[in-house]
Amino acid sequence: MENLMFCLNATGPIFLMMVFGLFLRKVGILDEDFANRMNKFVFKIPLPFLLFSDLASVDFSRVWNIKFIVFCFVVTLISITISTLVSCLWRDKSIRGEFIQASYRSSAALLGIAFIQNIYGNAGMAPVMIIGSVPLYNVMAVIVLSFFKPGQNGIDRAVLKKTFKGIVTNPIILGIVAGLLWSAIGLPFAGIPAKAVTSIGNMATPMGLMAMGATFDLKKASAKAKPAFAATFIKLVGFVAVFLPIAVAFGFRDSELIAILVMLGSATTVSCFVMARNMGHEGVISSTTIMLTTLLSAFTLTLWLYIIKSLGLV
Repeated sequence: MENLMFCLNATGPIFLMMVFGLFLRKVGILDEDFANRMNKFVFKIPLPFLLFSDLASVDFSRVWNIKFIVFCFVVTLISITISTLVSCLWRDKSIRGEFIQASYRSSAALLGIAFIQNIYGNAGMAPVMIIGSVPLYNVMAVIVLSFFKPGQNGIDRAVLKKTFKGIVTNPIILGIVAGLLWSAIGLPFAGIPAKAVTSIGNMATPMGLMAMGATFDLKKASAKAKPAFAATFIKLVGFVAVFLPIAVAFGFRDSELIAILVMLGSATTVSCFVMARNMGHEGVISSTTIMLTTLLSAFTLTLWLYIIKSLGLV
């Protein structure tokens, strides 16, 4: 019950923020145009700041664990490959980019640290998991959303050039690269500048959630329920069932195993919707999957945690 209440406390406010955005749209405080502009602002400013602060504050020398980082990286890459193969089942090619992204991208940076802190009293291996998975999450999301953009017929030189330009100028990628370089060089990240950057980054989640809620269309979501439910199952159950036993076989225990659990089975991150909308996608599958995974992850994460605790692995 304690674990269930923790998960509900972690995911409940996220779900309520989306509902609040929908409420603001219904009463006329937010309209679709304003929500779209707010979404674009989150994509270009707070979200890159959030990723920068998450990575710039990581002490590479203290947390570096090459075996763990490689495992997280490889599992993330395999997960993306599986999601891409499953996406071929959908006849509507325009939804494949969103489906792939929503199936593999976790709210690892936001939920991971909080989850591990609640259990162990410190961030544990969450920063290392972030190094191994989050940069790849975002880089591949830009690539996937670029190549599977609706209305794009095939890949020619012009499309490849545009895609490459979009990747190297993407605010998310720039935030990640800047954060990794800052941390690798060992520059201090503290005081007034750090607080300012963190404050800007902290706007990403609430503003992104409200914008998503304000643009949520129940009719469109119902029409694309099957791929959204499929992505939800893959996200919360499929990857955990496949890769968590492998992690155990590799000898990962305690906070390492919890970090892997969060990487594999936590709710789809809000930035999926933000990126999808800003890269020419409808955003329906992204928003629906985020809502479903957010609502259900409190129960699935608790179940997985109960299983690995019962087996004496944490």
